[in-house]
Amino acid sequence: MASLSQFLNHAFTITMAFFSILLLELAIFILGPARTTTTTTTEKFLKIVDQKVPASRYTITGVEPTECRVCLSVYEEGDEVRKLKCKHTFHKDCLDTWLQHHSATCPLCRRVVLPEEVVVKHRDRRQWEYYDESDEELILLRYFCTRGIW
Repeated sequence: MASLSQFLNHAFTITMAFFSILLLELAIFILGPARTTTTTTTEKFLKIVDQKVPASRYTITGVEPTECRVCLSVYEEGDEVRKLKCKHTFHKDCLDTWLQHHSATCPLCRRVVLPEEVVVKHRDRRQWEYYDESDEELILLRYFCTRGIW
C-alpha cells in the first residue's frame, strides 16, 4: 500500500512538472512576438539619430583645430562629425557609440539629444540581447516581473 502511495505521489509530481513546463512554453510562444515589436533595433536607432542629428563633413577654418571630446583626437579635414543643438561637436562614430551605450544626452552638457521613448525602446532591446534564447524561463520571469504580474 505504501509503494502504491509513493508511486501516485511521484506520478502527480511528474505530471505537475510537465504541465508547468508546457504552460511556460505556451506563454513564451504567445508573448515572444510582442517582445520584439516594442523594441528598437540598433539599425533603427541609428537611423533615428541620423534624422535628429545629421552628420556633416568637418572643414578646417582659420580657428585653432578642435578635438572630439569623446575620443580626444583632433578633427581632420573630411571627418564625419555631428553638431548637436547645444553647439557641441563630436565624431559621428564617437557620438553614435555614446548614444547607444550611455544615454541620449550630450557627453559634455547632458542636454537631451533624442526623445526618451526612443532610448527606452533601444535600452529594452539591449537588455533582451543579453539573454540566451534557451533561458526561456528567465525571459518569462523577467517579463512578468517588469509588468508587476509576479
